[in-house]
Amino acid sequence: MSAPALRLPSVRDLTASIVVFLVAMPLCMGIAIASGVPPEKGLVTGIIGGIVVGALAGSPLQVSGPAAGLAVIVFEFVRDHGLSALGPMLVVAGVIQFVAGVARLGGLFRAVSPAVVHGMLAGIGALIVAGQFHILFDAKPMSSGLANLAAMPGRVLGLDLANARASELALGLGLVTIGVMLGWEKWRPASLKLVPGALLGVMAATFVAMAFGLNVARITVPESIATAFSAPGAGFFSPLGNPAVITAAIAVAFIASAETLLSAAAVDRMHDGVRTDYNKELRAQGVGNLLCGIVGALPMTGVIVRSSANVQAGAQSRASAILHGVWILALVALLPFVLRQVPMAALGGVLVITGWRLISLKHVRHLFTTYGPVPAGIWAATFALVVTTDLLTGVLAGLALSLIELLPYASRLRLRIDHHEDEARTVRLSGAATFLTLPRLTRTLDELPADKPVHLDLDNLHGLDHTSAELLGEWLGRRRRGGQSASVSGQEHMLRPLAHA
Repeated sequence: MSAPALRLPSVRDLTASIVVFLVAMPLCMGIAIASGVPPEKGLVTGIIGGIVVGALAGSPLQVSGPAAGLAVIVFEFVRDHGLSALGPMLVVAGVIQFVAGVARLGGLFRAVSPAVVHGMLAGIGALIVAGQFHILFDAKPMSSGLANLAAMPGRVLGLDLANARASELALGLGLVTIGVMLGWEKWRPASLKLVPGALLGVMAATFVAMAFGLNVARITVPESIATAFSAPGAGFFSPLGNPAVITAAIAVAFIASAETLLSAAAVDRMHDGVRTDYNKELRAQGVGNLLCGIVGALPMTGVIVRSSANVQAGAQSRASAILHGVWILALVALLPFVLRQVPMAALGGVLVITGWRLISLKHVRHLFTTYGPVPAGIWAATFALVVTTDLLTGVLAGLALSLIELLPYASRLRLRIDHHEDEARTVRLSGAATFLTLPRLTRTLDELPADKPVHLDLDNLHGLDHTSAELLGEWLGRRRRGGQSASVSGQEHMLRPLAHA
């Protein structure tokens, strides 16, 4: 695998990298704490995600690092198997991702139902909110999501505002963080829209804690960044003898890949530059997670929060993502004492907001109103099972329930794709377009020329599930936003789900 050619960063890449660095710093540490590991582990993942994966990525403007979507599964894994097992598990996950990229399986991950993915993320968001709620009180999260939820009323009822102790002070700092974040996002001047609210919230809480000398828990980072990179020792791979560790590696590889490639697709919708090479991105993520496993860091994915900040800040190339990793490394290596002043409750406040935003009720409403009760039911079932059982059970159940959408087309699942080229390129679909045929449909659409009008003929299409409808709608919207001619014809009930494009 040859390394991509790098060019000198432009001024816009340089300024965008600083914006992404400011967004990433509190999230890297907060996600590490939510995962039950020291905060420097998240910073190491951010460094590798920026410098290494940024240089190899198939999505040049996507930014990789520790993701809230994996925090719950890592927390449960470390609780059950210990921190020493995280490294070898992650090495296996990285190898799986790399092999999948070499085998050109990137398109298969795009066929995962959006209802399953967003239901999974919503369930993760609920678990993060429940767990980080206890961090706001300078307390440790419970051993499960349901236990965290059950203990929340007791935390509130146990407050004694007349006798402010560590719990009350920490809660105050967490609320300061949340208040500043929400207030800034609502009232910030247009000229300062790229300044991240999470950074301002953490800074505000840190200044309050320092000014009043508050005795609350603060984050701990090592004196030297070198100690955050732990080299494999004797018996490093011994945990792999446990089948549960291998199962966790497969789950992390699958979830990280799906989240990364969905994020990459979202990034592609934000700009008109180079499109994502999904197999190359999968290989890059595999290399990144393998390295994170070797040095004992957190797993990584492509992260939509940081990636969208990168695009909005005007990034033009992969140099921005690489530089943001350099800035994280420089801060941790040269100014670790700055990080030691940050209250734990402030990072808890950041993660409460992050988790809450993952619970996207807007998306489930979109599924229900556009595609009907079945996709919304898949979302709800995935969400409920992730919260009440575990992440893997919820995702597998969601994938199984996705098969329900195939029942109306059980006797005619074949999709035929015909091309006709004249003044305009016509693509005619016949049969049923479902998630089973989505990789082939994706390749067809991606190969269409940008300089010719394209007509999508759905007149002979008798089946369209919500996964394929989302893909077609996004493709139409992207071409039209880019000024490229794209039209579609077909029966009214087939065109209705595409209207949002």
